[in-house]
Amino acid sequence: MSTSITLKNIPDPIYQRIKLAAKRHHRSMNNEIIACLEQALAPQPVDIGTRLDRARRLRTQFRGPDLKVEDIASAIDRDRQ
Repeated sequence: MSTSITLKNIPDPIYQRIKLAAKRHHRSMNNEIIACLEQALAPQPVDIGTRLDRARRLRTQFRGPDLKVEDIASAIDRDRQ
């Protein structure tokens, strides 16, 4: 099933870019807009290695004091008193 929408107030520079891209890809402007929307809204694959590397860098950048389990337990006990 497909649905129709109407776009209004498209800035001229964007209109011209869509028109040029449609011509370059041998598509109608409508099909070019659909292709652009599909590409922009497609889920991006997640590279686990890259994500883990970033998490590790952030962890070292924002590292707080080294805490041991005993330190945490002691702080909890102090708050309960």
